[in-house]
Amino acid sequence: MHDAIPLATGVETSDGGDPTPLAVRRAADRFIRFVDAVTAGTVEAPLPGGGRTATRFDALSAVAGDDLCAARLAEGHLDAVAILAELDGDPVAPGQYWGVWAAEPPGSGLTATRGPEGGWVLNGLKRYCSGAHTCTHALVTATAEDGRRLFAVRTGIPEARAGGATPGCSPVPGTWQAIGMAGSDSPDLRFTDVPATPVGGVEAYLRRPGFHHGGVGVAACWYGGARAVARVLFTRAEQRADPFTDARAGAVDLRLYTAGTVLRRAAEEIDLDPLDKAGAAGLRALRVRALVAEVCSEVLDHVGRATGAGPLCHDERHARAVTDLGVYVRQHHAERDLAALGGLVARGPEDGR
Repeated sequence: MHDAIPLATGVETSDGGDPTPLAVRRAADRFIRFVDAVTAGTVEAPLPGGGRTATRFDALSAVAGDDLCAARLAEGHLDAVAILAELDGDPVAPGQYWGVWAAEPPGSGLTATRGPEGGWVLNGLKRYCSGAHTCTHALVTATAEDGRRLFAVRTGIPEARAGGATPGCSPVPGTWQAIGMAGSDSPDLRFTDVPATPVGGVEAYLRRPGFHHGGVGVAACWYGGARAVARVLFTRAEQRADPFTDARAGAVDLRLYTAGTVLRRAAEEIDLDPLDKAGAAGLRALRVRALVAEVCSEVLDHVGRATGAGPLCHDERHARAVTDLGVYVRQHHAERDLAALGGLVARGPEDGR
């Protein structure tokens, strides 16, 4: 079992002198236990499109209901497993913990070039590398001479804490200042001549059907987070009868029921057409993500109005769930994604599919 979480630079905590933030350690421990349970077969997380996609989404939602940061890492690992299977990469081995680092914000990026012996090496900066101090391996997008490609890398970061050589991937101090989703440990990473193995061809990462299936998996995590936020409201409604609390509880239940139903329907559709022969995967992902994101916003609002500041000030678990969900759901790009959805519905996909 992997148990090394390297020290983070410039982070202070009050427990035992270990500068690794408590939120990072907590999420990393839960992430590792989840992956080990999946490997051992005690937790089921089937590949998408194999007939049991709902079970996969349920597993992600369950982790999110406990810790959204751990769910973010679990989703990345499961996505990596699915990508490697879809693009004929080497399968994930026991004891490996993977991330998918594919954010492409404006600014400095990662470049892939041929090394002196013909293999690929990566150089540059990669942002939002979730699980940076915990993941032993990652799938990373980088720009090569012929276009954007996906590469598999061994990070070397967990081994470095145990006395190994300095890794080619190094977290950039001060680049992850988050309060919400702090435990996802998503700093920028500097890559210096990191050996890399290509996975699929140019733009294969984005063009595969599973890209959209994975996007629905993220929504399953948001849904689990919304259920966690709602917990304090339902507990209050159980303890005393109050028409205003009951009204808020009813509104939240309605929204959670809607989101859960949509996710189950999406899982069924993915299983019926895993290769997206009908060309509906992109539209489905946009719809599901938009609806679940809206549900999350409304649940946060209803729960906050019904319960006030008390749980946010005195219930650490609830306060963390609220803060984490507010950040995580911003992976939905609001009006930009709604515009993409509207354009797709009105005019169809640009590639004519």
